[in-house]
Amino acid sequence: MAEMRIRSIDESTLQTVLAEDIDFDGEIRFTEPLLVKGSVKGTVISDTDLYVNADAVVAARIEARKVSVKGEVRGDIVASERLELFSTARLHGNVSTPDLIVQSGCRLNGTCTMGPVPGGPNGQP
Repeated sequence: MAEMRIRSIDESTLQTVLAEDIDFDGEIRFTEPLLVKGSVKGTVISDTDLYVNADAVVAARIEARKVSVKGEVRGDIVASERLELFSTARLHGNVSTPDLIVQSGCRLNGTCTMGPVPGGPNGQP
């Protein structure tokens, strides 16, 4: 069997990074890809990509186009294009996505629904 690989993100290509010392509580909406390295609680909504760094902790409902997780997420994820769970990912929540990539070693505790995500992020057509 061929080894499955998912690409890593080059942090220098991103314009928006929530650093390790950020502890955000509330709703985040963004239009450019976002890398979370700190702590986020609440709701995360975007029509673009969200990256959760290995040491990050996100306790939020997430709606985004593509979600890549290396750290911990506690909450449901709706990824309209793809969800990538790296080997270090710890996800406690339900997932809805048409494309799921899971590396060996990650932890997923929740249900997974696959198929087209109606309306994509934020219920937009």
